[in-house]
Amino acid sequence: MSTWPVHAKIDGPIVMIGFGSIGRGVLPLIERHFEFDTSRFVVIDPNDRDRRLLDERGIRFIKAAVTRDNYKALLQPLLTAGGGQGFCVNLSVDTSSLDIMEFCRELGVLYIDTVVEPWLGFYFDKSAGPEARTNYALRETVLAARRGNPGGTTAVSCCGANPGMVSWFVKQALLNLAADTGHTGAEPTSREEWARLAQALGVKGIHIAERDTQRSRKPKPRDVFVNTWSVEGFLSEGVQPAELGWGTHEAWMPENGRTHAEGCGAAIYLLQPGANTRVRTWCPTPGPQYGFLVTHNEAISIADYFTVREGGAVAYRPTCHYAYHPCNDAVLSLHEMFGRAGRMQETHEILDEHDIVDGVDELGVLLYGHGKNAYWYGSQLSVEETRDLAPYQNATGMQVTSAVLAGMVWALENPKAGIVEADEMDFRRCLEVQKPYLGPVKGYYTDWTPLQDRPGFFAEDIDASDPWQFRNILVR
Repeated sequence: MSTWPVHAKIDGPIVMIGFGSIGRGVLPLIERHFEFDTSRFVVIDPNDRDRRLLDERGIRFIKAAVTRDNYKALLQPLLTAGGGQGFCVNLSVDTSSLDIMEFCRELGVLYIDTVVEPWLGFYFDKSAGPEARTNYALRETVLAARRGNPGGTTAVSCCGANPGMVSWFVKQALLNLAADTGHTGAEPTSREEWARLAQALGVKGIHIAERDTQRSRKPKPRDVFVNTWSVEGFLSEGVQPAELGWGTHEAWMPENGRTHAEGCGAAIYLLQPGANTRVRTWCPTPGPQYGFLVTHNEAISIADYFTVREGGAVAYRPTCHYAYHPCNDAVLSLHEMFGRAGRMQETHEILDEHDIVDGVDELGVLLYGHGKNAYWYGSQLSVEETRDLAPYQNATGMQVTSAVLAGMVWALENPKAGIVEADEMDFRRCLEVQKPYLGPVKGYYTDWTPLQDRPGFFAEDIDASDPWQFRNILVR
């Protein structure tokens, strides 16, 4: 664009917690799209490696870790300085999203994050059982907080690319599928109506299907974990149990699959790490591919949102899970890590826009099992286009940072919405804000199913009567 729209004015302070790859990328988008007082913009991070970006803008930097013991004393004066309504943008790791979110709401401060993050130690607590370490359990704490304190100041939970943007893609994909199949009826306006539409269209499940083809200029070194986004974030979620929203069409569950006794009941988990669990999926450019079933909040929230209940019983729910093929260097890094008995590499490297020679992050939603078999809808953003759009990020980062931007705009336009998930937000408005940063956003139909493209040299335990059973998708 030759000129970029200013979407809103932030009349209070802005406090950004975390200044890693996503924080750096969000910074120029905030500058471009909001009016705000630079003197009341503060960034907090225990690492000051990119402080110069803030110093040259006159933005205050505090080198500190936000902890369970100091978060209230540290944040309150910053979030309330100078009047107006403050905005807390939490893009950190090892900080409790729930605790900071609730504190912001007590202060009347708007809040957004990209994940339900716990305090330091949660992901690697060997005294906690697998169920306690799930994203399902983390999400339930946020839902409980909402039930206990409904309404009030807006706090947007889990609003990045995924979770976040992909929930908006699901709704647009459903409308596209409805139009292409001749389904009649008004556009849904409630959660129940959206769920009924997915049911009527025969959608059995949804993959968050992603392929990252961004390539580094140099080969991956030994004993270094290389990724295109937060290594700490990927490793944390990668060692959590694999989780998926569990659909009503499923006739089989893995022997190590477990259900939850409490909560919404929309998901199951497996007694194995998600980053060491492979599934079959499809993206437009590579076609059939393996992905990792890494746990993500959207796998649970989407399945929960599109649940149809009749007489108190679940009548319909789609299966939903992440199916992620990260960049090749990250795949090698995972293989190396699990080959070392899960001992993580001490050296981490995030490929920025200068390290990457070329590639695309193809991130979308694959709706499957309906009358037209499968439909992928999403973003095909290249690193070359990313460089032209905004600084300090690669294609993966921009899909996240632009979703944070959209979530911030929505929160400013809806400041009394309480605690919300991306599934509940105005998907049209959010995509309107975000789409200029997503490259081509397209839909593709495919006749591929998980029963195709199998070697066939050995007997397999598959369900030939229904190609879209998880039994056929899981690589065993």
